[in-house]
Amino acid sequence: MARPDKAAAVAELEDMFRSSNAAVLTEYTGLTVAQLKTLRRSLGGNAQYAVVKNTLTKIAANSAGITALDEHLAGSTAVAFVTGDPVESAKALRDFAKDNPKLVIKGGVLDGKALSADEIKKLADLESREVLLAKLAGAMKGKQSQTAALFQALPSKLVRTVEALRAKQDEQGGAE
Repeated sequence: MARPDKAAAVAELEDMFRSSNAAVLTEYTGLTVAQLKTLRRSLGGNAQYAVVKNTLTKIAANSAGITALDEHLAGSTAVAFVTGDPVESAKALRDFAKDNPKLVIKGGVLDGKALSADEIKKLADLESREVLLAKLAGAMKGKQSQTAALFQALPSKLVRTVEALRAKQDEQGGAE
C-alpha cells in the first residue's frame, strides 16, 4: 500500500501535468539553490519549476496519459510545468542554460507530443506568440488591401474602357 505522502505527491504531479500545456524535463546537478531560485524567477508566471522524484513523476505522467517522458526520467530531474506561452518558457530555459551549463534540457512534451532537447531549442528560437500573431495579422491586412485594390480597380478600368469605346465611337461617327 502506498504511503499517503507519496500518493499526495503523485496526485499533485498528475494535476500539474494535466493543467499544463507543456512540460520540460531538465537535469540540474551542480546548480546551487540561488541559481535554481534565479531560474524560477526567469520563468516567471509562465511556468512552475519543480524538483521531482523520477519514480513518482513517471507514475503521475502515466496517469495523466503522458508516456513520452519515461526515457528521460533518470538522474537528477526537475520539471518546468508550462501553463503560459511555451516559447517564452523554452527561451528562458535556453538562456539560463547558456549562462549555467550545468542545467541540461533532457526533453519534454508539448500538447501531448514528445519533444527532444533539440526540438525544445528550436521552439526557443521561435518568436513569441504575440509577435507571430502580429505578423499574421499584418500579412492578412496586406492581402485584404490587395484584394480591395483589385476590386476597386475593376470598376474604374471598366469605366475607362467604356469611355475609350465611347470616344472611339464618337470619333468614327464624326468621320462619317
